[in-house]
Amino acid sequence: MANGGPVEHGYPHLETVRAAINALYKRLSYDTVQTFATSVAPVDVAFCDTDDLHLGAQRVAREMVRHYRLPDARMIIGFREMTHAANVELAAGPEYFIELNDRFRTHRGDIGAALAHEVMHVYLHRLDLSFPGTRDNEILTDTAAAYLGAGWLLLDAFREDATSSQKLGYLTPEEFGYVLAKRALVFDEDPAIWFTSPQAYTAYTAGMELARRDTRQPPLTAAGWAGRRRYARDRRHAQDHQAPDASRPAGVPYSFTPGSPGSSPGDHGPLLRVSFPCPTCHQRIRVPVRGRVRARCGVCRTVLECDT
Repeated sequence: MANGGPVEHGYPHLETVRAAINALYKRLSYDTVQTFATSVAPVDVAFCDTDDLHLGAQRVAREMVRHYRLPDARMIIGFREMTHAANVELAAGPEYFIELNDRFRTHRGDIGAALAHEVMHVYLHRLDLSFPGTRDNEILTDTAAAYLGAGWLLLDAFREDATSSQKLGYLTPEEFGYVLAKRALVFDEDPAIWFTSPQAYTAYTAGMELARRDTRQPPLTAAGWAGRRRYARDRRHAQDHQAPDASRPAGVPYSFTPGSPGSSPGDHGPLLRVSFPCPTCHQRIRVPVRGRVRARCGVCRTVLECDT
């Protein structure tokens, strides 16, 4: 929790975030991800200063349990002085003890954001889904909360001005915006209408720009002129210098591999194959280099129009 200190910006954890989205789809399946098409509604986690602190926190926790579909889980909420925003004890269940920073006694509107993260820890624990190392595992938790419909609260808790700042979670504001934008493109749901923080809206806009850029990378037909020209140059180089191992040009997401000796030889030898990340779930997709190709991601079922 950044409380008055500097807030990190940009995309320093982008590769881990993308790996987390891919891991979610692989562990949950496309059908299960689709059941989270509706986000947590602001009214269901609203918390005003006149609400009883403990009863209100329990109510919000129950809403997170309901949203994440953990019907047999009970969250017991306490408050104490601590460095981090919150902590959850990942026991066998069905009861889980969550401690919230004493700061939330007077910042009750952000309790939903803290619980979105902590209850997601329980959800991932039950799935037996984790990343090695504390840092990457926390990034997975933030990403999962955002992609499955509760993490917009974490971004909305971000506030920053010339004299003060507040941010919850391990992702930067722009990375939260990126994950929420990826979700919005899949479910056609715009979380921006729920933001109370102007800085959250700015971060979401930046994240959406990067998320849309994912959909315009070669060999996708939506790629721009400059990307298509770079791709054609890299393809020619790969055809002229075919090697046994994959050739990934620097600074681009695609890579080339030579086909087997018996695969449709042409003027440049065996047919090349190109692999690239699915713009929805970041699963690597491999298709032959032979002009217009329609590919279907086996993980998230996205149909991709390619010009290889």
